Amino acid sequence: MFKIGKPKGLYAARQLINNRRHFRWSKTKYKRKKLKLKKKVDPLEGSCQALGIVLQKVGRESKQPNSAIRKCVRVQLKKNGKTVTAFLPGDGSLNFIDEHDRVIIEGIGGAKGRAVGDLPGVRYRVVMVNGVSLKALLQGKKEKPLR
Repeated sequence: MFKIGKPKGLYAARQLINNRRHFRWSKTKYKRKKLKLKKKVDPLEGSCQALGIVLQKVGRESKQPNSAIRKCVRVQLKKNGKTVTAFLPGDGSLNFIDEHDRVIIEGIGGAKGRAVGDLPGVRYRVVMVNGVSLKALLQGKKEKPLR
């Protein structure tokens, strides 16, 4: 079916196009894009934000050369039941979050959807708690509603 070397000549365009279409599948990026593999393994399923319930508070140790315990929460997503770890940005934000709170998480902004900085395996951050912005809570502009 496929001859050795490129077809040459006046009527070779169709053969060149077909070869190109066929051999693109050997390229990893093309194959992952066409089969939508990133969307299938992504817990947020391609969306930018997701709603979830806090299961527990966890402290994550940062990678070398830093030495700190970064405050995170384990969140179970409402849309598909998957569990992810989300970072709590800001000083003292752990005090505003309790177990079974409704939170909205988003990507932390790493290259290609990966982790950022010295946090191993944490790809998401908390944006809202019980319908109130975490930033507003930290600045003291709003209070967390009781559920």
